[in-house]
Amino acid sequence: MVNKVTTATVIGLNAYGVSVETDVLNGLPKFFIVGLPDTSINEARERVRSAIKNSGFTFPAKKIVINLAPADLKKEGSNFDLPIAIGLLTEEEVLSEESIKDFAFIGELSLDGSLRGITGVLPLILGLKEAGVKNVFVPAINAKEACLAGDMNIYGAENLCEVVNHFTDAPLKPYTVDINKYLSENSQEEYVYDFKDVKGQQKAKRAMEIAAAGGHNLLMTGSPGSGKTLMAKCFASILPPLEFQEALELTKIYSICGLLSPDEPLMTKRPFRSVHHTASANGIIGGGTTPKPGEITLAHRGVLFLDEMVEFPRNVLEVLRQPLEDGEIVISRAKHSIKYPAKFMLLGAMNPCPCGYLGDKEKQCTCSEYQISRYRARLSGPLLDRIDLQVDVPRLTSNELLNTQPSSETSADIRKRVIMARKIQSERYKNEGILTNSELTPKLIKKYCQISSADAEILRTAAVKYQLSGRRYDRILKLSRTIADLDGSGNITQIHIMQALQYRMTKTEL
Repeated sequence: MVNKVTTATVIGLNAYGVSVETDVLNGLPKFFIVGLPDTSINEARERVRSAIKNSGFTFPAKKIVINLAPADLKKEGSNFDLPIAIGLLTEEEVLSEESIKDFAFIGELSLDGSLRGITGVLPLILGLKEAGVKNVFVPAINAKEACLAGDMNIYGAENLCEVVNHFTDAPLKPYTVDINKYLSENSQEEYVYDFKDVKGQQKAKRAMEIAAAGGHNLLMTGSPGSGKTLMAKCFASILPPLEFQEALELTKIYSICGLLSPDEPLMTKRPFRSVHHTASANGIIGGGTTPKPGEITLAHRGVLFLDEMVEFPRNVLEVLRQPLEDGEIVISRAKHSIKYPAKFMLLGAMNPCPCGYLGDKEKQCTCSEYQISRYRARLSGPLLDRIDLQVDVPRLTSNELLNTQPSSETSADIRKRVIMARKIQSERYKNEGILTNSELTPKLIKKYCQISSADAEILRTAAVKYQLSGRRYDRILKLSRTIADLDGSGNITQIHIMQALQYRMTKTEL
């Protein structure tokens, strides 16, 4: 008689229900697993065999056929060990099919029968929840993460015997997790880098505040030692806290990549991904034979920092263009395509020329015009068009450099204004499916970025003088909307537009 055990598999960020069908037949002892399993699933035969024997149960010495249905869906991972073992124990009548029919099982087995932690637990649980499953067994180490799905009974087991005993004589209690505890801990977090330790650079600090408030992209250009990298590290300290839905979305991504801590199952900080310039295009956008998320997805709802941005190969920088525009990346393969979210803030830093001292008041540039032109050409016009704020970071004066007094404004002060602006945006766009001004579509720009005829004339003049593209024009309006939100203004005024234009124009254009 064939029995069925419920589990799931993950493809991309989505989980799909899988039925593990087990049939034990008379014949020579053989163990077959069919249904498009990968290598790790095929190796489950030996793990399951040893786990069952070492847990004190009898392994059937017959022909065993395991079918992972649906058969046309590719399955991968070690989370099928436990459901396969449960199916075999049901065939041996250690468990009854009636008792397990309302349960799903996820977990990797060790040879001694203990359950090991797996990756991608949260998306698996959410997929089972959508399928109507209410009770799920997971390894104890993954139980906290699984509880984040809510409205489900999550049972964390240390070994195979505990799972079997739950249905025979020693029921386990469902795990519970206080989600508010993790979110409240995030609000009290202290950061190593603080803007109070950054000397001077008021314009650049203001640009960072605007970028954090509206989710905009920012490029800093300046001489070596002017403070670009330090300010980038301080940027994380002014980012607003994650909303629960954002945290859940991030947790799914980091769970699949195996980057979650068992003690902190919920992502409570916005990610800050600093990438070295030797990174490949696949490392940035994701991919591989079995596609996995790249740096832009790991930076979702957070920051992707590219220090010495022009040192990255041009083909690596160009792959950022489409994700910056669409907020997602689609990785296509012969048999399927996978969509990953990529709504990140791009934070870049670069020198103005190869020697780094073009425009410096203290040190003379030694580069030729050809060298400067070739150096800057590594950043294409279309990519620069997608960067909302472009700010020059000059060398510190001697007075600023020798000043030992901390800045009067801390990151906490700036963060309060950023949070206030984000709350305004959250309320404004609660029915639009977006969270920040940077996500405004052309249709929503017309609705929420209305300006007077006099202000429109200013933009018209700027469009002619600086030959603004349609994309650049729209981004100036989005930037103006964010500046207005920081000022607590319901309407975009001339002051906000002029400030947005100032941050959108480079030194050479002005």
